[in-house]
Amino acid sequence: MDLFSIQDDQKRKPLAERMRPRNLDEIVGQKELVGEGKLLRKAIETDQISSLILYGPPGTGKTTLAKVIANHTAARFETVNAVAAGVSDIRKLVEEAKHARDFYQVKTIVFIDEIHRFNKSQQDALLPHVEEGLLTLIGATTENPFFEVNAALLSRSLIFQVQSLSHEDLRRLAQQALADEERGLGRYPVDVQEEALQHLIDYADGDARKLLNALELAVISTPKHAAGRIVIDLSIAEESIQRRTIRYDKSGDQHYDTISAFIKSIRGSDPDAALYWLARMLEAGEDPKFICRRMIIQASEDIGNADPRALQVAIAAFQAYEILGLPEGRIPMAQAVAYLATAPKSNASYMAINRAQQAVKEQKEIIQVPIHLRDAHYKGAKRLGHGEGYRYPHHFPGNYVPQLYVPESLLEYFPLYEPTENGYERVISERLRLWHNQNE
Repeated sequence: MDLFSIQDDQKRKPLAERMRPRNLDEIVGQKELVGEGKLLRKAIETDQISSLILYGPPGTGKTTLAKVIANHTAARFETVNAVAAGVSDIRKLVEEAKHARDFYQVKTIVFIDEIHRFNKSQQDALLPHVEEGLLTLIGATTENPFFEVNAALLSRSLIFQVQSLSHEDLRRLAQQALADEERGLGRYPVDVQEEALQHLIDYADGDARKLLNALELAVISTPKHAAGRIVIDLSIAEESIQRRTIRYDKSGDQHYDTISAFIKSIRGSDPDAALYWLARMLEAGEDPKFICRRMIIQASEDIGNADPRALQVAIAAFQAYEILGLPEGRIPMAQAVAYLATAPKSNASYMAINRAQQAVKEQKEIIQVPIHLRDAHYKGAKRLGHGEGYRYPHHFPGNYVPQLYVPESLLEYFPLYEPTENGYERVISERLRLWHNQNE
């Protein structure tokens, strides 16, 4: 293939492929992995790569990192297609690696994209050669490797989590692509309006490939204006990324008004409304972790002990989102929203802590812990009378015995916790009434 054929082939590649970083300094984002002084950067720079697994969402730079390693290493660098390769392909690779080691003293690095697609027999075929150091494995996966990759392979590999790119990272990539005349869109007379660029960034969802491919489609499919410029406005950006913008200012009124509507819909026991506002926030690019944190708060503030499981469900939804990411993470989030909205409601715990803190603030003098409640275990405590008169509840019928747990001066603020008759709090309320009757 001659030079002109190579150049033509390069031009035919998608923008995301043409703009792929060629060295460490061209990588945008991932400072925790390849920033100055970081372990992975030092290993690449010194050509001392050991087996590793790169784990993270699509379009975040896993394959790019592998190709940068290929550009830096003196080792043979082989790429295996996880979908098409079989055990026979691995055996052939192993034989070639042995030949390179025995005759040329050259190491072999094998890159396996989507390594989670390797079945057990394929992974088992790799394992002994990774163990003995014949092959240095670089695996890339969008799935959690602890679920999808052979435990023995994992134990012999470093795990690096590749993060979604930030909005600032994506903006920088777009600007580089628009300015680069050799590999990017710099030869086109393009004006990208700010709201159009922001829309592309929002809906790229941390995926550089999605952003650059949408930007390229917008540029090459838009005719020039009379002034000879290609103007990318919001409508073109929406069409290029196939997502319509939703009016939603994440730092302004729309943000606060929408989360308020979401909270009030759950509090008002309307699952349909709550799910609508959830969908609206997700479509508008709201941070799912922010939504999950609000659900955890609401599980205690508006439901509390009327259904103690609500807090567990909200926390589980947060953890599920962190494992899955979007789009799948929206499913456990929706499950939690439906559960919270249909749970019995009580703000008794929320009101109780408010009353308790108010009581603390109103005290003009230092409240001493009653003598019978003080710690009697340290040396000399009993000589001071600590613990004297304390009645151990487990020595009494029903594991309950009436006694004061605060100074009498605080009783004017009690009760702080007043359970409702809703859900499980009805059981709590009946139990408290029984104990109070024993106090009288």
